[in-house]
Amino acid sequence: MPPSRRAVLAAGASAVAAPAIAADPAALAGDEAHWGKVAALFDAPPPGVIQLENGQFGAMARSVRAAYEQKIARINRETTLYTRGAVGADLGAVRTRAAALLGVGADEIAFTRGGTESMTTLIGGYNRLKPGDAVLYADLDYDSMQVGMASLARTRGVRVVRIDLPEPASRQGLIDAYEAALKANPAVRLMLLTHLSHRTGLIPPVKEIVAMARARGVDVLLDCGHALGQTEFALRDLDVDFAGLNLHKWIGSPLGVGLVYVKKARISDIDVSVLEEPSDRIDARVHTGTVNYAAVLAVSDAIAVHQAIGPAAKAQRLAYLRNRWVEAVRDDPRIQVLTPDDPALHAGITSFRIAGRTSPADNVAVRKALFERHRIFTVERPGPAKGACVRVTPSFVNTAADVDALAAALKALVRA
Repeated sequence: MPPSRRAVLAAGASAVAAPAIAADPAALAGDEAHWGKVAALFDAPPPGVIQLENGQFGAMARSVRAAYEQKIARINRETTLYTRGAVGADLGAVRTRAAALLGVGADEIAFTRGGTESMTTLIGGYNRLKPGDAVLYADLDYDSMQVGMASLARTRGVRVVRIDLPEPASRQGLIDAYEAALKANPAVRLMLLTHLSHRTGLIPPVKEIVAMARARGVDVLLDCGHALGQTEFALRDLDVDFAGLNLHKWIGSPLGVGLVYVKKARISDIDVSVLEEPSDRIDARVHTGTVNYAAVLAVSDAIAVHQAIGPAAKAQRLAYLRNRWVEAVRDDPRIQVLTPDDPALHAGITSFRIAGRTSPADNVAVRKALFERHRIFTVERPGPAKGACVRVTPSFVNTAADVDALAAALKALVRA
């Protein structure tokens, strides 16, 4: 184990055992003793609650929180002596580390206050549309991004195409759905694609869909809000030109940090902010004013923890927890699991609905019943074409016993 990794994991009273990190990630996925040590890097959830709604944001590891607090203290002490001086070089180092994480150039990313602001920059700034063109999005895309794409009818004079993705989904079925939509709407020039759906956890075959769209002259805006840190990927490998990412979900940075990516050759296709002078730099596309410098600076500490735990190990653990509860309920026709078992099409997030309970109100009731009767915290998600659902989002503080309790609770709910 490299010394830097050992140092990160040894921070605090509880550390991940060094030999276990080198193990095969798939074999490590079900090692409860190992993941108990990983969980000990974080604050425990409130006692008596099983926290299975880790999707809105991810807790910082205690070492990241300590680093964040130290950075806040320095900024508060040194004020403008620091923020008009050395902070520039420090932020540059963080940016270089974040770019390496994504496999892109530091001059192709800019920090934002989250995935939503990143996607707003791309949707609102994309300047290649003209009246008569069309844009496309799907039912499983994030609510705000759907609104943003629809707003292009007003701001750019385009036609909006909305499609429903197949349920149940398959790799080929998803490719076919996008291909059929593009074939039926040849005027589409811009498409929103979600890397990992916040509604159901579905992961479409991104690289194939992006290539298919490009062949038809369609640009893709990739929403990676939930994918970064839940799955292993490099933006270069996906061959995408535009992406919005979040650093406070699965990387564990402080709240309020994201990234926008634009391939260097495409930066001019995103408008410069109205608050910036004309420039070919990606930074000119985002103008946030005085930011929370400490939060951005702590991104390096969060990436260190992420890499010390191991991106592959994290992905395998999340999939293991998901598969454990899904396998326990999959054969019950009263419990509809919305994410397919193909490992390429899911990570840790998976949603379910109880047969016949398709309204948002029905799923609020299911979510409340899980919490009130079993102290299991989840969240309802409206939006899928076939009906609302309840989302289950385990994280690294969760145990096999937690998801076993969920499976037992679901069986009890459908028997009631």
